[in-house]
Amino acid sequence: MRAVARWILAIALGAIGVMHFTSTRGFRVVVPDWAVEITKLDKNDIVLASGAAEIALATGLIALPRERRRIGWATAAFFVAVLPGNIHQWRTQRSTPGLDTDARRLGRLFLQPALVVWALWATSEKRHRRR
Repeated sequence: MRAVARWILAIALGAIGVMHFTSTRGFRVVVPDWAVEITKLDKNDIVLASGAAEIALATGLIALPRERRRIGWATAAFFVAVLPGNIHQWRTQRSTPGLDTDARRLGRLFLQPALVVWALWATSEKRHRRR
């Protein structure tokens, strides 16, 4: 079950990562202005960097089984790191494909903790019960 969850997570991360390179405009609205000020990158560069990170995490989830736990923690940390962008999108009411209503943008905020748990669970070792 964990392997299937890990593959689904990897495929989703990889696909969304690729979308960061093909639909940058849709992702730029999610980047808060303060992120530009802190990183000294423009919004497009932040979108591309986050897309590259998603592709790298997706690849690691599949191609590096010995590093599974570390990549799981890195994936969870990534999901936490992008949460401010999701909050920014909700607060500014900016639409992107699939997130074109206030209810959907708010729902996305609640999805983020689930993604963190999913990443950690899918990459953890199955524990055996003692009898």
